[in-house]
Amino acid sequence: MTIKGVFVWDDTDWLSDPEDRFGFRATWKVKRVLAKEESVFQEVAVIETEGFGKTLVLDGVVQTTEKDGFIYNEMIMHVPLATHPQPADVCIVGGGDGGAAQEAVKYSSVQAVDMVEIDRKVVEVSQRHLPEVAGFGEPDPRIRFVYEDGTAFIKERENAYDVIAIDSSDPVGPAAVLFEKPFYQDAKRALKDDGILVCQSESPVFHPEVLKRVHHTLRELFPVVRTYLAAIPTYPGGVWSFTLASLRHDPLEADGQRLVTAGNRYVNHDILDGCFRLPQYVKELLS
Repeated sequence: MTIKGVFVWDDTDWLSDPEDRFGFRATWKVKRVLAKEESVFQEVAVIETEGFGKTLVLDGVVQTTEKDGFIYNEMIMHVPLATHPQPADVCIVGGGDGGAAQEAVKYSSVQAVDMVEIDRKVVEVSQRHLPEVAGFGEPDPRIRFVYEDGTAFIKERENAYDVIAIDSSDPVGPAAVLFEKPFYQDAKRALKDDGILVCQSESPVFHPEVLKRVHHTLRELFPVVRTYLAAIPTYPGGVWSFTLASLRHDPLEADGQRLVTAGNRYVNHDILDGCFRLPQYVKELLS
């Protein structure tokens, strides 16, 4: 059983990232393919790699891994949830692997998490074959799975959420609209008066134009906008950005004691304090 992006070299299967950026392309040694299913949207697969363990792959593009997926999921959820003084209603747009939702329900104040994923197959395959990310056993009852286009879902909401996390894939194909101003305007309307929006905003090294556009667009809509970084080996270049946009609460002034650290493998108080301290090249990019 083969999947998109896999080639054979020296009698070994390798999965190669389809994007060639600055002459750089990531490649993973494949031990075996655990699952491969076709949805109406894409090829959904889970492979076992030699170094990063079980890995979710969509149309040949690595999304998350057993080895380091926790870094991304903790960073996209804990920073906004620790910034908001009492987050109760959360929406995750995308995030079909389930990892972000698992982090959200660590907060006792969270009453409901709407996980809006357009592709049901991503959720089903992740739950069956990648529980290390999706979670073992039955999902927390606070998580509601909504299989719908995230843009349409958000457009119909108003004053509904304390935190909206846009856990999207790269800005190509159907996910491209999740990086555009009309969607951010709809998301702002879907937030409560003191709500917080957070999104993954790509690599500052490999996709600086995306990060710059996201940051500047959100600054047009929100009074508080902060970009922060994390080291995630799986993603191109190993440095990844997130951008938080808030209607009231500034993460630089938040009470760090609200951060839930139990069970975390990456985010702690030092990370929460330090992730907003940007290197000079990123500051200049965002200025």
